[in-house]
Amino acid sequence: MAPRSLNIAIIGAGPVGLALAIHAAHALPDATITLFDARPAEKDVSGDPRTLALSLGSVQLLERLGAWRTDLAQPILEVHVSQQPPSAPSFLPAFIADAIGEPALRIRAVDEAVPLLGAVLSYGSIVAPLQQVWMAAEATEPKRLRSRFGTAVAAIKNLAGAVEVDAGIAESFDLAVVAEGGVFAEQARKALTHNYEQTAWVGTVSFADVRSAAQKGVAYERFTRHGPAALLPLKDGRAGLVWCVPSGDDPVRELSDSQRITVLNDIFHAAVGRIAGISALKQFPLGLNAERTLTDGRTVRIGNAAQTLHPVAGQGLNLGLRDAFELVQSLGRNADVDAVLRGLEWQRGPDRWAMIAATDFLARSFTWKLPGAGAARGLGIAALQALGPVKSALARQMMFGSR
Repeated sequence: MAPRSLNIAIIGAGPVGLALAIHAAHALPDATITLFDARPAEKDVSGDPRTLALSLGSVQLLERLGAWRTDLAQPILEVHVSQQPPSAPSFLPAFIADAIGEPALRIRAVDEAVPLLGAVLSYGSIVAPLQQVWMAAEATEPKRLRSRFGTAVAAIKNLAGAVEVDAGIAESFDLAVVAEGGVFAEQARKALTHNYEQTAWVGTVSFADVRSAAQKGVAYERFTRHGPAALLPLKDGRAGLVWCVPSGDDPVRELSDSQRITVLNDIFHAAVGRIAGISALKQFPLGLNAERTLTDGRTVRIGNAAQTLHPVAGQGLNLGLRDAFELVQSLGRNADVDAVLRGLEWQRGPDRWAMIAATDFLARSFTWKLPGAGAARGLGIAALQALGPVKSALARQMMFGSR
């Protein structure tokens, strides 16, 4: 068990920070936990419409914490990955290229013997229930569980065997966990950084046919010559759109809504159905920004505070939730905080670096000018679809991370 004197500061009350706080409150019954966030507690976050995709492992974690709202989530029953033609190398004979056609990778929950691969819901639908659970727990144990909403942390300073958190008044803790990450454009640069010079345009689309496959729990990812584009099914029958394009030669910026709809209907696989409407789109610069290590003295960084990834695989939040879960589990098994933090690097390393490497490779591949790069991706998609055990291993990786 963790020592009775363990005093933990958590900086950031987003989904990762709140999940960490709730899990620690249950798993470390003798620990004192203080949650800091610059956002006032009374600010309503339930209406935040940003679309997020959670893996099955993340859904299961939120269920364990009592913060999962099935009624607000759209299950993902299938992931459909394809590439806009041409997908075959130009040197192949025409009849072979035609046979390869438009390869698609289809990962289905039923094939993996799971009820769902993950789920899609809004940021507000994740954070609001988590905050309710945390505040209810705090109300039952106010001396042990504390919130400092509306309190920005100005500085964190490692001490010998402790860490000092300055939020107007400097306080000493046994451990500080930074879970406040933000987006790439607003972050200070970390040890590993790369600007992909890509922009993500995000919003929602609606469909002409109410029976569209995109409204039946299918998440689509399409590789184009400009970058990846994704449609995530939403509970109300629309789909969340993530459309990545080069920042320097942006083919989206100057288009009208009707022109954007036309382009999207040309980009996506025919199985999507016809897109009929599009919301106002917001744009975000994309890049990799990662720490080499999760720990620095008695300070731990998790989620976007540790690694901000390209959205090509939609795994940033899932990775952060796994960081939070494993940290708490380790603290529950070992009373030596320093030993836990040393082991955390090795424990989280395979999952963390595999995801960083995979997303970085895919993101950079869209900037390569090498002949045949697109064809190589197309052949890779076809190979994964044909190799059942490899496809299943990929599905497990996306659902649960490296174990």
